[in-house]
Amino acid sequence: MITVKDLRKVYGNFFELHISDLEIKQGESFGLVGNNGAGKTTFFNLVLDLIPATGGEIQSKNEPVAGNEHWKKYTGSYMDTRFLIGFLTPKEYIDFTGSLYGLNGEDMKYALDKYEGFVDNQLLSGKRLIRDLSLGNKTRLGILAAIMVDPEVIVLDEPFAHLDPTSQSRLKNILNTLRTENGTTLLISSHDLKHITEVCERIAVLDNGEIKMDIKTNAATLAELEAYFAV
Repeated sequence: MITVKDLRKVYGNFFELHISDLEIKQGESFGLVGNNGAGKTTFFNLVLDLIPATGGEIQSKNEPVAGNEHWKKYTGSYMDTRFLIGFLTPKEYIDFTGSLYGLNGEDMKYALDKYEGFVDNQLLSGKRLIRDLSLGNKTRLGILAAIMVDPEVIVLDEPFAHLDPTSQSRLKNILNTLRTENGTTLLISSHDLKHITEVCERIAVLDNGEIKMDIKTNAATLAELEAYFAV
C-alpha cells in the first residue's frame, strides 16, 4: 500500500530524515516510535504530501504521492489540532469533511452513529466553535473526521495524546476493528509504547531520522522497546 524509496528530507546541512527502503502492506497496522525530533511527524508530513522531499519518493498504490491527488480519495489523516478549522462548529467541520469524500446525509448519519461512543452527540450538536473546545475534544473531533469515511489508509500522529483513558480505550478498539474487519492500513505514531504495541502488529523505531528497528509485535515487544529507549 505504501512504498518508500530512498526518501530524504534535509534542512540546511542537517538530515531530518533518511529512509532508504520501507514497505507497508495493505491492511497492516504500522507503528512509528521515537524521541522528540526523531523525524516521525516529518515522515507523516511527507506521506501526506504536506512538505516536499529533498530526494526519493513515497508511493501509495504504486503511484507517487507528491504532486498527485489519487491517494486523497482513500486516505484519512489527523496530524494536529492546527489542521482543524477553528471558526467552524464541530458539526460544520464534520459535514465539510464528509462532503470532501462525497458522503450524503444518510452516509453521514451512519458514520456518526457508528462512532457515537467516541464522539458524543453533545459535542457535535454544540454551538461552540472548534477554537474554543478543549484539547481533548479537538483531538477526538480530528480523529473522527479521519476515520468516519472508512478510508483504506489512516494516518494518525500521536492520536492518544490529550485523550482521557476512556477515549484512549475506545480508540484502540476502533483501530483494531478497522484493521481486522475492514482491512484498513494504519500508520500511527505515539510516545506511548504500551498503546502502540496494543494497536500495531508491526513497529519501527525512528532515531535521528533513520529506522533502527523494524519488528513484528509479540508478547516481548513492549519490554524490547522500553529497553531500547532506556539506554
